[in-house]
Amino acid sequence: MSASEDKFEIVAYDQAWPERFEEEASRLRCALGTLAVRIEHNGSTSVPGLAAKPIIDIQVSVASVQPIEPYIEPLRSLGYVHVPHPDDTFSPFFHRPAQWPHSHHVHMVQAGGNEERRTLAFRDYLRDHAEVAHEYEQLKRSLADELTPRDRESREAYALAKTEFIERVVGLALASGYPRTLINPID
Repeated sequence: MSASEDKFEIVAYDQAWPERFEEEASRLRCALGTLAVRIEHNGSTSVPGLAAKPIIDIQVSVASVQPIEPYIEPLRSLGYVHVPHPDDTFSPFFHRPAQWPHSHHVHMVQAGGNEERRTLAFRDYLRDHAEVAHEYEQLKRSLADELTPRDRESREAYALAKTEFIERVVGLALASGYPRTLINPID
């Protein structure tokens, strides 16, 4: 990846992104074993035709996200770093490599839980609604021009600046019966 320290890199959709996801999902399945209930490609690289930062976002659904200790070592063995955050209670976040730019992000969620549904609803809605995906792309490009990835706080500001748009689309998606992906809650 050729991202620099002073600018977020938003690139045209890459046909290789699904394959990069599948390769990493295979590594994650091997490392996590039965801890991983489901592994999904999410984020912008999972939406065909959508320009994105060239980072493969992966949602790993597990029976319970807490405690996170059982997940840390298997993910560390693949080069992932846990980023402590208040969201750890419902979606612990890991990235690799340790330094920016990252190539992969892993978001742990509870299988059948609210965060799993919301993320997949957003992804599936963008896949089915090209005009909304285009609107999202324009927002990301605008933010990439305004913000820099120089440190963790700056990258968090980029993510937070997308929140209003994402929440609006998640609301539309859930009201429209998304996600389309079958989700079976864990008993």
